[in-house]
Amino acid sequence: MDRLVITGGNRLEGQIPISGAKNAALPLMCAGLLSSDSLVLSNLPQLADIRTLSDLLGGHGAELKVERDGGPLNGGRTLSITTKDITSTVAPYDIVRKMRASILVLGPLLAREGEATVSLPGGCAIGNRPIDLHLKGFQEMGAEIELKEGYVRAHAPGGRLEGGTVHFPMVSVGATENILMAATLARGTTVIENAAREPEISDLANCLNKMGARVTGIGSETLTVEGVDRLHGGEHDVMPDRIEAGSYAAAAAITNGQIELTGDNLKQVLTGSYDVLKEAGLGFEQTDRGLMCWLKSDHIQGINVVTQPYPGFPTDMQAQVMALMTLCDGASVITETIFENRFMHVPELARMGADITVHGNTATVRGVKKLLGAPVMATDLRASMSLVLAGLAAEGETYVNRIYHLDRGYEALVEKLTACGAKIIREKADGV
Repeated sequence: MDRLVITGGNRLEGQIPISGAKNAALPLMCAGLLSSDSLVLSNLPQLADIRTLSDLLGGHGAELKVERDGGPLNGGRTLSITTKDITSTVAPYDIVRKMRASILVLGPLLAREGEATVSLPGGCAIGNRPIDLHLKGFQEMGAEIELKEGYVRAHAPGGRLEGGTVHFPMVSVGATENILMAATLARGTTVIENAAREPEISDLANCLNKMGARVTGIGSETLTVEGVDRLHGGEHDVMPDRIEAGSYAAAAAITNGQIELTGDNLKQVLTGSYDVLKEAGLGFEQTDRGLMCWLKSDHIQGINVVTQPYPGFPTDMQAQVMALMTLCDGASVITETIFENRFMHVPELARMGADITVHGNTATVRGVKKLLGAPVMATDLRASMSLVLAGLAAEGETYVNRIYHLDRGYEALVEKLTACGAKIIREKADGV
């Protein structure tokens, strides 16, 4: 098993290209199951989750072909997905257990074939993330649902879903994406109420429209989808990763450095994190290539922040901002409202000298003068990045173990940070 070795205390300065968003790329890839024509996705990141989903799609009959591979530092990868025929409507446990987003094949399979059998999903252990909203949505569209032996078995009587009104009692990104894809091929019109508004959903809706779908209300809490008989192929650029952008902005601040994030519309992409990071003391300036980020003063400012659905502060940035706050001037209060078990990075940050007290879903972070390098263990994807950030600022060496979590969401992390002056290497750590 690999680990990262970080020698802290180096000021980061340089450019970091922001990769395509994992959370946009995964549903976009699943949309490739909706058409017998080719869907070509560019700016696709090379991540463990992308490889896992590629294996899953291949099992359903999709042919995946890399058309261009510029690498993470030069435009990313372009992938063609062609699913002439669905050869299997079963998504097996061995693949689905590795990644929660695998549940997103349920909607496309059910829409195109009228049936699907998908294993209950796995993923990071950051809290209870049930799929009941997905299933209730499909039932509102006429599907018959059965849970048996760890699998969801879904069937559309007559072979096709029916349009209807799907109201979510709470905002769910995954459920919105699943129902949105399924509704494109349903008979009649589907209205999705209290839909999630994350930019990744807008990215998906725009791609579906390029494929011939009829989706309106994009970016709002009410999506209207007029079903069509078939979708054709299309070409689409995956949006930049807003969590990666926010993470590297935090890296600039925690090392008192200056990093130019390169990519399109990054200020807009950072909605939700932008104001929080500015309050913490970051400066931002738009450039011809993207967005320059730096710490405006000698001190990180303490803040009070609450995670919320988009356009609020994203839960996927909570751990990184907490790492930043460990060195703040004064104290900070961070409240997590999305997942009930997303403070698992706190004990690891404490091993490095952080002063953090947790009461329920609220963490109080009192800034310390310095962090000290230590062996730490990653527990989930975003917690992993918080430990990397802490290691970049700490005195001495930090050993971040179980970095397979990082491989799921940060493309070429070592290469990008090294290019900005970080002392970070990846090495084997047998037995860890």
